[in-house]
Amino acid sequence: MVTSGGDASGMNATIRSVVRCAIDQGLDPVGIERGYSGLILNQVIPMNRRSVSGIINQGGTILKTTRCEEIKTKEGLEGAARTLESNAIDALVVIGGDGSFRGAQDIRKTSGRPVVGIPASIDNDVWGADETVGFDSAVNVAVRSTDNLRDTAYSHDRTFLVEVMGRVRGFIALEVGLCTGAEYTLMPEVREDLNKIAQDLRESGHRGKKCIIIIVAEGYGDSREIASYLSQESGIETRLSVLGYIQRGGSPTARSRRLAATFGASAIEALLQGEEASIVGLQGNEIKIVQLSETISRRKEIDLELYRLSRNISQ
Repeated sequence: MVTSGGDASGMNATIRSVVRCAIDQGLDPVGIERGYSGLILNQVIPMNRRSVSGIINQGGTILKTTRCEEIKTKEGLEGAARTLESNAIDALVVIGGDGSFRGAQDIRKTSGRPVVGIPASIDNDVWGADETVGFDSAVNVAVRSTDNLRDTAYSHDRTFLVEVMGRVRGFIALEVGLCTGAEYTLMPEVREDLNKIAQDLRESGHRGKKCIIIIVAEGYGDSREIASYLSQESGIETRLSVLGYIQRGGSPTARSRRLAATFGASAIEALLQGEEASIVGLQGNEIKIVQLSETISRRKEIDLELYRLSRNISQ
Protein backbone atom coordinates (compact mmCIF):
# COMPACT_ATOMS: atom_id res chain seq x y z
CA MET A 1 0.00 0.00 0.00
CA VAL A 2 1.04 3.59 -0.57
CA THR A 3 -0.20 6.93 0.79
CA SER A 4 0.05 9.56 -1.91
CA GLY A 5 -0.51 13.29 -2.30
CA GLY A 6 -1.55 15.53 0.58
CA ASP A 7 -1.83 13.92 3.99
CA ALA A 8 -5.24 13.56 5.62
CA SER A 9 -6.06 12.71 9.21
CA GLY A 10 -7.26 9.10 9.15
CA MET A 11 -4.64 7.79 6.73
CA ASN A 12 -2.96 5.89 9.58
CA ALA A 13 -6.25 4.33 10.58
CA THR A 14 -6.66 3.30 6.94
CA ILE A 15 -3.19 1.73 6.83
CA ARG A 16 -4.01 -0.17 10.01
CA SER A 17 -7.22 -1.56 8.53
CA VAL A 18 -5.59 -2.58 5.24
CA VAL A 19 -2.71 -4.35 6.99
CA ARG A 20 -4.80 -6.29 9.47
CA CYS A 21 -7.57 -7.19 7.01
CA ALA A 22 -4.94 -8.39 4.52
CA ILE A 23 -3.29 -10.60 7.15
CA ASP A 24 -6.69 -12.02 8.13
CA GLN A 25 -7.06 -13.13 4.50
CA GLY A 26 -3.64 -14.81 4.43
CA LEU A 27 -1.93 -12.02 2.50
CA ASP A 28 1.50 -10.50 3.17
CA PRO A 29 1.17 -6.70 3.24
CA VAL A 30 4.04 -4.34 2.50
CA GLY A 31 4.18 -0.57 2.72
CA ILE A 32 5.79 1.86 0.29
CA GLU A 33 7.33 4.89 1.94
CA ARG A 34 7.06 8.50 0.67
CA GLY A 35 4.28 8.04 -1.84
CA TYR A 36 4.90 7.46 -5.52
CA SER A 37 8.46 8.74 -5.13
CA GLY A 38 9.15 5.80 -2.84
CA LEU A 39 7.46 3.46 -5.28
CA ILE A 40 9.80 4.61 -8.04
CA LEU A 41 12.86 4.37 -5.73
CA ASN A 42 11.95 0.92 -4.34
CA GLN A 43 11.37 2.07 -0.75
CA VAL A 44 9.39 -1.01 0.29
CA ILE A 45 9.02 -2.22 3.89
CA PRO A 46 7.31 -5.37 5.24
CA MET A 47 4.37 -4.79 7.57
CA ASN A 48 2.62 -6.88 10.21
CA ARG A 49 0.06 -6.41 12.96
CA ARG A 50 2.60 -4.79 15.26
CA SER A 51 3.65 -2.35 12.53
CA VAL A 52 0.32 -0.60 12.91
CA SER A 53 -0.14 -0.77 16.67
CA GLY A 54 -1.14 2.47 18.35
CA ILE A 55 -1.63 4.52 15.18
CA ILE A 56 -5.43 4.64 14.90
CA ASN A 57 -5.55 7.99 16.72
CA GLN A 58 -2.55 9.57 15.01
CA GLY A 59 -2.80 12.14 12.24
CA GLY A 60 -0.57 12.11 9.17
CA THR A 61 0.79 8.87 7.73
CA ILE A 62 3.50 6.57 9.10
CA LEU A 63 4.38 5.69 5.50
CA LYS A 64 5.05 9.38 4.73
CA THR A 65 3.88 11.01 1.53
CA THR A 66 5.10 13.34 -1.20
CA ARG A 67 3.74 14.92 -4.33
CA CYS A 68 5.52 13.22 -7.22
CA GLU A 69 5.63 14.81 -10.65
CA GLU A 70 7.86 11.99 -11.94
CA ILE A 71 4.98 9.50 -11.80
CA LYS A 72 3.48 11.44 -14.73
CA THR A 73 6.42 10.46 -16.93
CA LYS A 74 7.20 7.27 -18.82
CA GLU A 75 10.43 6.80 -16.87
CA GLY A 76 8.69 7.23 -13.52
CA LEU A 77 5.94 4.76 -14.39
CA GLU A 78 8.46 2.21 -15.59
CA GLY A 79 10.38 2.63 -12.32
CA ALA A 80 7.19 2.03 -10.34
CA ALA A 81 6.44 -1.09 -12.40
CA ARG A 82 9.96 -2.42 -11.75
CA THR A 83 9.50 -1.98 -8.01
CA LEU A 84 6.25 -3.93 -8.06
CA GLU A 85 7.81 -6.70 -10.11
CA SER A 86 11.10 -6.99 -8.20
CA ASN A 87 9.28 -7.23 -4.88
CA ALA A 88 6.70 -9.69 -6.20
CA ILE A 89 3.89 -7.29 -5.27
CA ASP A 90 0.69 -8.72 -6.73
CA ALA A 91 -1.56 -5.70 -6.18
CA LEU A 92 -1.41 -2.09 -5.04
CA VAL A 93 -3.71 -0.24 -2.63
CA VAL A 94 -3.47 3.53 -3.16
CA ILE A 95 -4.63 5.70 -0.25
CA GLY A 96 -5.11 9.25 -1.52
CA GLY A 97 -7.27 11.62 -3.52
CA ASP A 98 -8.17 12.52 -7.08
CA GLY A 99 -4.62 13.22 -8.26
CA SER A 100 -3.32 10.02 -6.68
CA PHE A 101 -5.93 7.99 -8.52
CA ARG A 102 -4.85 9.43 -11.85
CA GLY A 103 -1.38 8.14 -11.09
CA ALA A 104 -2.85 4.82 -9.99
CA GLN A 105 -4.57 4.38 -13.34
CA ASP A 106 -1.29 4.94 -15.17
CA ILE A 107 0.55 2.53 -12.86
CA ARG A 108 -2.09 -0.09 -13.55
CA LYS A 109 -1.67 0.30 -17.32
CA THR A 110 2.13 0.21 -17.14
CA SER A 111 2.60 -2.58 -14.60
CA GLY A 112 -0.42 -4.77 -15.31
CA ARG A 113 -0.93 -5.11 -11.54
CA PRO A 114 -4.41 -4.68 -10.02
CA VAL A 115 -4.93 -1.36 -8.25
CA VAL A 116 -7.64 -0.40 -5.75
CA GLY A 117 -7.94 3.13 -4.40
CA ILE A 118 -9.14 4.29 -1.00
CA PRO A 119 -10.41 7.92 -0.99
CA ALA A 120 -8.42 9.80 1.68
CA SER A 121 -8.27 13.55 1.18
CA ILE A 122 -9.38 16.59 3.10
CA ASP A 123 -10.70 18.08 -0.15
CA ASN A 124 -13.55 15.54 -0.51
CA ASP A 125 -13.43 15.90 -4.30
CA VAL A 126 -13.34 12.24 -5.38
CA TRP A 127 -16.19 11.38 -7.73
CA GLY A 128 -18.07 8.25 -6.64
CA ALA A 129 -17.37 8.82 -2.94
CA ASP A 130 -19.80 10.83 -0.85
CA GLU A 131 -17.06 11.40 1.70
CA THR A 132 -13.32 10.84 1.89
CA VAL A 133 -11.25 9.78 4.88
CA GLY A 134 -9.99 12.96 6.55
CA PHE A 135 -12.67 15.37 5.31
CA ASP A 136 -14.69 15.28 8.52
CA SER A 137 -11.51 15.67 10.59
CA ALA A 138 -10.39 18.74 8.62
CA VAL A 139 -13.84 20.30 8.83
CA ASN A 140 -13.97 19.80 12.59
CA VAL A 141 -10.59 21.50 13.04
CA ALA A 142 -11.75 24.46 10.94
CA VAL A 143 -15.11 24.66 12.73
CA ARG A 144 -13.48 24.76 16.17
CA SER A 145 -11.03 27.43 15.04
CA THR A 146 -13.80 29.53 13.48
CA ASP A 147 -15.94 29.23 16.63
CA ASN A 148 -13.00 30.61 18.62
CA LEU A 149 -12.64 33.49 16.18
CA ARG A 150 -16.33 34.32 16.49
CA ASP A 151 -15.84 34.80 20.24
CA THR A 152 -13.20 37.44 19.46
CA ALA A 153 -15.29 38.94 16.68
CA TYR A 154 -18.21 39.34 19.09
CA SER A 155 -16.04 40.82 21.83
CA HIS A 156 -14.53 43.46 19.53
CA ASP A 157 -17.41 44.03 17.09
CA ARG A 158 -15.26 42.81 14.21
CA THR A 159 -15.62 41.17 10.84
CA PHE A 160 -13.36 38.18 10.22
CA LEU A 161 -12.50 36.67 6.85
CA VAL A 162 -11.46 33.07 7.58
CA GLU A 163 -9.51 31.26 4.86
CA VAL A 164 -9.87 27.48 4.76
CA MET A 165 -8.15 24.99 2.45
CA GLY A 166 -9.53 24.25 -1.00
CA ARG A 167 -7.36 25.31 -3.92
CA VAL A 168 -9.81 24.11 -6.55
CA ARG A 169 -13.01 23.04 -4.80
CA GLY A 170 -15.13 24.50 -2.01
CA PHE A 171 -16.29 21.42 -0.10
CA ILE A 172 -14.52 22.41 3.13
CA ALA A 173 -15.64 26.03 2.88
CA LEU A 174 -19.27 25.05 2.35
CA GLU A 175 -19.32 22.65 5.30
CA VAL A 176 -17.53 25.06 7.62
CA GLY A 177 -19.72 27.97 6.56
CA LEU A 178 -22.88 26.01 7.28
CA CYS A 179 -21.69 24.57 10.59
CA THR A 180 -20.37 27.84 12.00
CA GLY A 181 -23.29 30.00 10.91
CA ALA A 182 -21.00 32.15 8.77
CA GLU A 183 -22.78 35.07 7.19
CA TYR A 184 -21.05 34.50 3.84
CA THR A 185 -19.20 31.62 2.20
CA LEU A 186 -16.91 32.26 -0.76
CA MET A 187 -15.91 29.24 -2.85
CA PRO A 188 -14.67 28.68 -6.41
CA GLU A 189 -17.94 27.14 -7.60
CA VAL A 190 -19.99 30.30 -6.85
CA ARG A 191 -18.76 33.78 -7.71
CA GLU A 192 -20.12 36.32 -5.25
CA ASP A 193 -20.53 40.04 -5.81
CA LEU A 194 -18.04 41.58 -3.38
CA ASN A 195 -19.71 44.99 -3.86
CA LYS A 196 -22.97 43.50 -2.60
CA ILE A 197 -21.20 41.94 0.39
CA ALA A 198 -19.56 45.29 1.23
CA GLN A 199 -22.98 46.95 1.04
CA ASP A 200 -24.46 44.26 3.29
CA LEU A 201 -21.66 44.81 5.80
CA ARG A 202 -22.47 48.54 5.91
CA GLU A 203 -26.17 47.84 6.39
CA SER A 204 -25.46 45.25 9.05
CA GLY A 205 -23.43 47.85 10.93
CA HIS A 206 -26.35 50.28 10.78
CA ARG A 207 -28.65 47.58 12.16
CA GLY A 208 -26.28 47.01 15.05
CA LYS A 209 -24.88 43.68 13.84
CA LYS A 210 -21.12 44.11 13.90
CA CYS A 211 -19.93 40.52 14.43
CA ILE A 212 -19.55 38.96 10.98
CA ILE A 213 -17.80 35.78 9.85
CA ILE A 214 -16.95 35.20 6.18
CA ILE A 215 -15.51 31.83 5.14
CA VAL A 216 -13.39 31.79 1.99
CA ALA A 217 -11.80 28.82 0.20
CA GLU A 218 -8.16 29.52 -0.65
CA GLY A 219 -8.91 28.95 -4.34
CA TYR A 220 -11.51 31.72 -4.49
CA GLY A 221 -8.93 34.48 -4.78
CA ASP A 222 -6.31 36.41 -2.85
CA SER A 223 -7.76 36.56 0.66
CA ARG A 224 -5.63 39.54 1.64
CA GLU A 225 -6.94 41.53 -1.30
CA ILE A 226 -10.52 40.49 -0.51
CA ALA A 227 -10.18 41.54 3.14
CA SER A 228 -8.63 44.86 2.12
CA TYR A 229 -11.33 45.53 -0.47
CA LEU A 230 -14.19 44.78 1.94
CA SER A 231 -12.60 47.02 4.58
CA GLN A 232 -12.29 49.92 2.14
CA GLU A 233 -15.71 49.56 0.52
CA SER A 234 -17.74 48.87 3.65
CA GLY A 235 -15.92 51.14 6.08
CA ILE A 236 -15.81 48.20 8.50
CA GLU A 237 -12.43 46.69 9.30
CA THR A 238 -12.19 43.11 8.04
CA ARG A 239 -9.51 41.01 9.71
CA LEU A 240 -8.03 38.00 7.89
CA SER A 241 -7.26 34.68 9.58
CA VAL A 242 -5.65 31.94 7.47
CA LEU A 243 -6.14 28.52 9.08
CA GLY A 244 -3.70 26.77 6.73
CA TYR A 245 -2.15 23.39 7.37
CA ILE A 246 -3.61 22.90 10.85
CA GLN A 247 -6.62 21.49 8.99
CA ARG A 248 -4.57 18.51 7.78
CA GLY A 249 -3.18 17.33 11.08
CA GLY A 250 -4.46 16.19 14.44
CA SER A 251 -6.26 13.14 15.70
CA PRO A 252 -8.92 11.88 13.26
CA THR A 253 -12.57 12.15 14.24
CA ALA A 254 -14.62 9.06 14.99
CA ARG A 255 -16.26 9.34 11.57
CA SER A 256 -12.93 9.48 9.74
CA ARG A 257 -11.75 6.43 11.70
CA ARG A 258 -14.93 4.52 10.87
CA LEU A 259 -14.56 5.27 7.17
CA ALA A 260 -10.90 4.22 7.35
CA ALA A 261 -11.81 0.86 8.88
CA THR A 262 -14.56 0.04 6.40
CA PHE A 263 -12.66 1.31 3.35
CA GLY A 264 -9.60 -0.75 4.26
CA ALA A 265 -11.61 -3.93 4.62
CA SER A 266 -13.54 -3.23 1.41
CA ALA A 267 -10.33 -2.62 -0.57
CA ILE A 268 -8.91 -6.02 0.40
CA GLU A 269 -12.22 -7.70 -0.39
CA ALA A 270 -12.35 -5.96 -3.79
CA LEU A 271 -8.89 -7.26 -4.70
CA LEU A 272 -9.76 -10.78 -3.64
CA GLN A 273 -12.89 -10.61 -5.79
CA GLY A 274 -10.81 -9.76 -8.84
CA GLU A 275 -11.18 -5.98 -9.11
CA GLU A 276 -8.30 -4.64 -11.19
CA ALA A 277 -8.74 -0.87 -11.44
CA SER A 278 -11.28 0.62 -9.05
CA ILE A 279 -11.86 2.58 -5.86
CA VAL A 280 -14.08 1.88 -2.88
CA GLY A 281 -16.50 4.70 -2.14
CA LEU A 282 -19.28 5.48 0.30
CA GLN A 283 -22.58 6.14 -1.49
CA GLY A 284 -25.49 6.72 0.83
CA ASN A 285 -24.89 4.18 3.59
CA GLU A 286 -23.23 1.55 1.41
CA ILE A 287 -19.72 0.89 0.19
CA LYS A 288 -19.67 0.73 -3.60
CA ILE A 289 -17.01 -0.27 -6.11
CA VAL A 290 -16.37 2.49 -8.66
CA GLN A 291 -14.20 1.98 -11.72
CA LEU A 292 -10.99 3.99 -11.59
CA SER A 293 -11.45 5.24 -15.15
CA GLU A 294 -14.83 6.66 -14.21
CA THR A 295 -13.81 8.39 -11.00
CA ILE A 296 -10.87 10.21 -12.64
CA SER A 297 -12.89 11.31 -15.66
CA ARG A 298 -15.85 12.81 -13.80
CA ARG A 299 -16.17 15.87 -11.58
CA LYS A 300 -17.85 15.70 -8.19
CA GLU A 301 -20.31 18.58 -7.94
CA ILE A 302 -20.85 20.81 -4.95
CA ASP A 303 -24.28 20.66 -3.29
CA LEU A 304 -25.76 24.02 -4.25
CA GLU A 305 -28.90 23.34 -2.22
CA LEU A 306 -26.70 23.12 0.86
CA TYR A 307 -25.09 26.38 -0.16
CA ARG A 308 -28.49 28.07 -0.49
CA LEU A 309 -29.52 26.70 2.90
CA SER A 310 -26.36 28.11 4.45
CA ARG A 311 -27.16 31.56 3.01
CA ASN A 312 -30.81 31.45 4.04
CA ILE A 313 -30.19 30.65 7.71
CA SER A 314 -27.10 32.79 8.24
CA GLN A 315 -28.55 36.27 7.74
